[in-house]
Parts: sequence; structure tokens; C-alpha cells
Amino acid sequence: MSTEEASPSSSKAFRVPLLSSPDRNLNPRENPPVPIPLSWPDDCNLTLGWIEDLISAFEWSSRHLRPSQFPSVFPVSVFDTLVLTASKILHKEPNCVPVNEAGDENSSVVVVGDVHGQLHDVIFLLKDAGWPSDRRFFVFNGDYVDRGSWGLETFLLLLAWKVFLPHRVFLLRGNHESKYCTSVYGFEKEVMAKYGAQGKHAYRKCLGCFEGLPLASIIAGSVYTAHGGLFRSVPVTTLKRPKGKKGRKILLNIADSKHLKLGSLEELSKARRSVLDPPWEGLNLIPGDVLWSDPSMKPGLSPNKDRGIGLLWGPNCTNEFLKKYHLKLIIRSHEGPDAREKRPGLGEMQNGYTIDHDVESGKLITVFSAPDYPQFQAAEGRYNNLGAYIVLEPPDFSTPRFHTFRAITPRPQAEPFYDFEEVIDSDEEIDFTSVQNELSS
Repeated sequence: MSTEEASPSSSKAFRVPLLSSPDRNLNPRENPPVPIPLSWPDDCNLTLGWIEDLISAFEWSSRHLRPSQFPSVFPVSVFDTLVLTASKILHKEPNCVPVNEAGDENSSVVVVGDVHGQLHDVIFLLKDAGWPSDRRFFVFNGDYVDRGSWGLETFLLLLAWKVFLPHRVFLLRGNHESKYCTSVYGFEKEVMAKYGAQGKHAYRKCLGCFEGLPLASIIAGSVYTAHGGLFRSVPVTTLKRPKGKKGRKILLNIADSKHLKLGSLEELSKARRSVLDPPWEGLNLIPGDVLWSDPSMKPGLSPNKDRGIGLLWGPNCTNEFLKKYHLKLIIRSHEGPDAREKRPGLGEMQNGYTIDHDVESGKLITVFSAPDYPQFQAAEGRYNNLGAYIVLEPPDFSTPRFHTFRAITPRPQAEPFYDFEEVIDSDEEIDFTSVQNELSS
């Protein structure tokens, strides 16, 4: 059961308890709760019943089947249809999606942070908050995949909700919805393990869908949400060249703190988001900023040297952005308990959320929706953090209600799809030059 303003547990454990015996994959001890394999509806229209069957099938298969048996539940033909249908919807949405219909006096908006393949916690969250509906909107702030063992199921479930209720469910992009992150933190290997010979095909389809995910949202004209947060202006100046030659555009040294300036919503709307990995240099820096940036208690804008991409922005920038666009809240995600452990001056993420900036024009909030994160942890002491989601309600949708919840236990037995004892943390500096060479080879 979720609570509001709940306190985290102080208990520590090395491993999350595992469900089922080791032979669970060989001899399923219960029949599936719904007919499998699942099929696409004959009339091509998803229903609530179809999605509920999908949830039941995914829950059952996570406990009773090997990853390689996933196609017996969700064939690649159904995968293709779902991902293609969702991609067409997502690619048509603007970079910053307006959630204006939420302004109805009887509606509410649920804002969800990182979930990182923790399927069972996502299902709990959806049930606890209430299914998406005509009057209950959902905005997901990205990071659906990687680290957890059920990123594929999680992403497919959320795509199904998007197809079913395209104007009520909004899926934004996180920094892990990229080729680089998924090649390092497990999602690529997960897809390959679950779809086998068709794994490369399925992974490419997922990457194409990632490119269509919008970068941000504005809820009821009052709340800006994005995975990382704010972004820089990318000033382009036209200089006169010698007579007979056309003017050329040049870019100022926007990596220099002296030239950094807060970006506008107009610039955000024009950014090119259809990239496998948001650039860390060049003209198209806004997507990388939106997905990778972090708040700071130090005033101003500065390069995010710890991550190697994006920005750090201070309380004065939060206030400036809120005031300029007549907003009351910024809700972002991107930082779990592991990241916040290394960020002195900012609140811990043990409760699943923090209020990072409380300024004259409003507040900046970080929400993180993956409890007991990460699923696989090399350190002996687990964080045992709570997950959280935010509910916004009329009249102005600017007074957040925080709902916190514990991880579903015991988790099904699963193996990691990445070397969690050796891989770098997501908040450590990344050598993007070597990354680019590796991914292009």
C-alpha cells in the first residue's frame, strides 16, 4: 500500500529475496492466467481488457519462464505491430507535449519518474494510482529500461497504454532511451536474450521508437516536466563574408560558462530529437541538456562535468524559467539514491522525491519511481529507497501530492543483463569520443 510522506526503512540486505525455485524455468507449476501467446486484436483496437491480459501474462512469465521463452508469450509479430503503432503516434508529437485537456475540474495527472525495468513495481504503481482513464492522465518522465531485468516488458506495457489512450498517457524520453546507455546497462542484451535470432531486429525497432519519444511536457499551463530538466540557449549568429559569398552561421562557445544562457521553449520546440544518442557537442545540444542535466545549489549555469554532458543549473535559473513562462512547478527525475549519495547539498532520494529548489516563482521537484533501486547492487548495503509518484489536481495543478511505496517483494528470480559489479555509474563522466567510435564500429 502506498502512503503519503512515508519514511524509508533503515533495514539493509545484500540481495532482494528471490521467488520460486531454480527449476521454475523448466517446469512451470501453474498454467498461465490468460491464453498465450497473446495476439493483436482482429480490429486493431486495443482495449483495457487486452492490456490487463498483457499485465497478467508478463507477471506470470517473469516468474515461470526463461527469458528465451518470451516469444511464447509475446510473439515478435505482435511486438512489431505494437511498436510500429506506438512509434507513429510518438513521432507525431511535439518536442514539448501540452497536456491541456487535464484542465478539467474532475481530472488529475499522475507524474512518474524513473522505473528502470522494475516491472512489478510499475504494475503496483499503476494499480495504486488507478489505471489511466479519460479523467486520469499519466506523464512518464523516461528511463523505462536498463538495470532492471524486465525493461522490455515495462516498455511494451507503457507503449500499450499509449496506443490505447494516446491523449491521456504521455511517454517522455530519458537518457537511458539511447543506443549508448542500452548497450552498457543491459537493455540491448535483454532484448537479445528474449528474442534470440530476432533480437537484433527487435532492438533496432526499440531504438527507432526511442527517437520518437518527446522531450518534455507542460501540464495545464502550470507544470513543466522533463527527465533531466532545463537546457541552454544555442545562439546562432550570421556573419557577413566577403562580397559574393553567402552569410554563414557560426556557433558561439556555448560550452564556456561565460556564454551559457537559459534556453527558451521556442528553442526546445525546434530541437532535433530524432537521434540515437543526444549530442554532447555541436549545434543540437538541447536534447542532451534536457535528458542529462541536474540541479545545483550554486547559482547560474555551468557544464555538467560529472556526467560529461548536459548542465548544472541553480535556483536562480529555476526561478527565471518559472517566471518567464508563468509556471509553478518543474518536475524532473534522472537521479536515484545512488546518484544523490554523491551530490552534497541536495536532498537524499530515500523517500522517492526531493524538493530541490523552493524559489519565489515556485518549486523544482525530483521524483524517482523505482523502489529498492538498483535491482542489482554490488555494495553490501542496499539503499532500500522508497519509490514515489506525484498526483496533480485542479484547480491549478500546482500543489503536488506525493505518494510513496515500497518495492514488491519477493521479486522473481532473475539474472542481470549487464555486469553491475564493473560497469560505470550513470553519473560518472563518460568519454563520449570513445563511445562514438565504439558504437560506429
